Amino acid sequence: MTKPLRLELDRSAKTPLAEQIHRGIKIAIESGVLAPGARLPSWQDLAAQLGVARGTVRSAYEKLSSAQLIVASRATGTRVVDRPSVPIRQDKAPDPGSFMEMYQELTAGPAIFQMGVPAQETLPATLLARVRAQAVRAEMSAPAIYPDPRGELALRREIAAYLALARGIECAPSQIIITAGFSGGLGLALRVLSLEPRKKVWVENPGFPFTRRGLELAQLSIAPIPVDADGINVAYGLQHAPGAVLAVVTPGQQAPLGATLSLARRARLLDWAEQSKAWVIEDDYLSELQLKGRATPALAALDRAGRVIHIGSFSKTVTPALRLGFVVAPASLASRFAEAAACLAPAPGPAVQLATADFMREGHYLRHLRRTKRAYTAQGDALLKYLRPRTADVTLAGLAAVLRLPDGAPDLAIAREATLLGLAPTPLSLWYASKGSVRPGLLLGVATSPLNKIEASCERLLQIIDRST
Repeated sequence: MTKPLRLELDRSAKTPLAEQIHRGIKIAIESGVLAPGARLPSWQDLAAQLGVARGTVRSAYEKLSSAQLIVASRATGTRVVDRPSVPIRQDKAPDPGSFMEMYQELTAGPAIFQMGVPAQETLPATLLARVRAQAVRAEMSAPAIYPDPRGELALRREIAAYLALARGIECAPSQIIITAGFSGGLGLALRVLSLEPRKKVWVENPGFPFTRRGLELAQLSIAPIPVDADGINVAYGLQHAPGAVLAVVTPGQQAPLGATLSLARRARLLDWAEQSKAWVIEDDYLSELQLKGRATPALAALDRAGRVIHIGSFSKTVTPALRLGFVVAPASLASRFAEAAACLAPAPGPAVQLATADFMREGHYLRHLRRTKRAYTAQGDALLKYLRPRTADVTLAGLAAVLRLPDGAPDLAIAREATLLGLAPTPLSLWYASKGSVRPGLLLGVATSPLNKIEASCERLLQIIDRST
């Protein structure tokens, strides 16, 4: 015995005394208070010490013996059994250079300049906690039945109303499927489309590396399409990959360079999809959260042939911890999306959905977006104001500042060194689909750049860049 064993019995409790003794000794063994080989009092002695019947302690000992936690013999008395120590298994680190290594590096945090996450300071945490607590109580008091796999009707109605107002999309709640974030929506869409392996899919170059890897896992052949000031170059795609069956685009604010897909290219992309019977997945990752002016209508708002699958989420506007997103299915695919959700990827639990529906219905979501846009605009302006006199090539693109580096600069090594200082710039090179097209740079998240830390953080980052280039 490494520490004195103290058993406290509650004679007023409903739990039998024998069970209290059994549980107390078991906890002492598992926590190390009773070490392997430690001797226990005989059941007669322990009964006398505790003031209980000997049969009560004997019953507890028999249960411990049956569980192979103690052993009794005439020669040595009752002792804790010797058990081999069980090593704590640590998660194996991802293989160097693997996708999961990149994923963990890009999603680690929180840190200054981190992309893809909103500011903690603008989140109405107390309000959300209250709304969510109410939703949990409603979920627990509801009948124990399977929820609608497409998602709660209340949330789907709120999203449909919001999309009509903010994104120009007219859709019925039956066309909306609630998903576990954007990746859940992408996976659901790829299941529904059931595209043949090795079919070509247009992806923006540079473009979101997680999306690109998801398409590769679906056994599709990536066709990188360059991006310029007007968004994805549709003419290039028609010339170099005319047989593509799918295009994945970020028309609102191209990720990561920030261009808005021009009206002419939107029309040409939709014409191509209609004529070729191809599909377009619209990643509306920032929704209405455009800092300069009013956000352009969604691509799906212009779609008359039913070829655009619109995917949105609350990760950038509220928090990625919700793991909440949605798909707007073309009317012709709504039933197939519902079937796929029911059988393969049902919506997240009702509580988080009901809380989000209340948050939207009471006007909190739109007010939160307005406050967030004001805060991010100020932070983006401050970031540019400090960086532009000190570096030659920096622009604001969506919710990131794109800091270009000289050709050949080791942006990945610079980013890794910056993490040691609590900074998390994203290497631009990771967003390119092929080494031949790579341009080095750093993406600095605006949302995670507090005004009072911008100057010091930029100065530390620029010092690392100067040493490395």
